[in-house]
Amino acid sequence: MLVAALASLSLALGAAGSAQARVGLPPVVNRVPTQEKVVFITIDDGWNHDPEAARILLEKRVPVSLFLLPGAASYDTEYFTRLIGEGRASVENHTVNHPDLTTLDAAGKDAEVCGAGEQLQAAFGRTPKLLRPPYGAVNDEVRLAAKACGVKALVTWTYDFTTWGETPPTPRLRSGDIVLLHFTPTLAADLQRALDAAKAAGLKPAALMPHLKTAGLV
Repeated sequence: MLVAALASLSLALGAAGSAQARVGLPPVVNRVPTQEKVVFITIDDGWNHDPEAARILLEKRVPVSLFLLPGAASYDTEYFTRLIGEGRASVENHTVNHPDLTTLDAAGKDAEVCGAGEQLQAAFGRTPKLLRPPYGAVNDEVRLAAKACGVKALVTWTYDFTTWGETPPTPRLRSGDIVLLHFTPTLAADLQRALDAAKAAGLKPAALMPHLKTAGLV
């Protein structure tokens, strides 16, 4: 009986320790709790620098979070600096090489997340505070590595509007939804479809970080 009691106590302490280890880790956010009629536009990677998509973002003054791969941004940095300087875009972290972070050891996670943050800071003059884990793959070890690199929140998505082979069904958006797009050849059409869906739902695109702060998530 004593052995059983000690075993139970050990399991309880282990569970408490595990829970305690998660305290203070940056949250994983796939939508933002808000009463405001807003939606959040995010665009990943950065390989295809579509002038029509840039025109839409600039002319309509769309607040947008760009989760960039440093290599994708480096061959034409001016494309993105214009979106930042003349538009309402912010640059965030999407790792260096787009791996599944859950498959990497601690050093690999650090190289991917901290490395991307450092390269993006050098290119754009600001250290990203948000991370989009590639493929949305995340666990507590990824969150711990992200925290060590200065990340305040890991942002996934509510709906992916990217055309992968064929145009996906358009969902009815709700307040706080996070829309995922990619810098692909169909970005301009995908972006317009997302903006039309937001308008149909009575929502306006909004900047992500201020609303994460208001919601107490960062």
